[in-house]
Amino acid sequence: MMKLELAPDNDLEFILKEIQKGNERAFDFLFNQYYASLSRFSFSFVKDQDKAESLVQDVFIKLWEKRETIGPVGNLFSYLMGMVRNQSIDYLRKEKLNAKIYTHIHSEESGNTTEEQVLVNDFEEKLLKSILKLPERCRIAFELSRFDGLSNKEIALYMQISVKGVEALIGRSLKLLRIELLEFLPSGIQKNHKQGSSILLMLFEKHLKSIGIY
Repeated sequence: MMKLELAPDNDLEFILKEIQKGNERAFDFLFNQYYASLSRFSFSFVKDQDKAESLVQDVFIKLWEKRETIGPVGNLFSYLMGMVRNQSIDYLRKEKLNAKIYTHIHSEESGNTTEEQVLVNDFEEKLLKSILKLPERCRIAFELSRFDGLSNKEIALYMQISVKGVEALIGRSLKLLRIELLEFLPSGIQKNHKQGSSILLMLFEKHLKSIGIY
């Protein structure tokens, strides 16, 4: 029987192999051993204890779900720290982008009705998810252009590429976003929404134009 009372530093490779076999006791042991430390590590990024703990829990879920495909790991704790770091940074990136989109869309929407606000929220959520799906360099160029207000020349200097390169990245971003946000374009609104298309057009047209999609 596996000796789970051993210090993990002396038996991490064995524990990982047991987890890869589906041994839940090994997984529970690893979780209990490192959960607190990893939560503190995540907190150093997100500055929110509840969120830090939630992110670490997500990391352990991912570890369990992908246990059979994990390759050789030199240091399991360092591997987990890397996962937690990436999860925490990804959360912060999404929060930052979400704040930019919220400010961009809601700056002139204080008079919306409840029904209109629901539609705006749907659009905001879809736009956020669509931007996060962009290839990384496309996303960076797009965000700097549309939400930070940088010129193509300034973006080129920031990304250390040519202005033409920036134009290509933004152009690709817009092409991909048009596909993702098709239901919010005029043709998609008329086809997919039961609400009056004129209301939706008024809500979304200026936002789509402001980011260059329509």
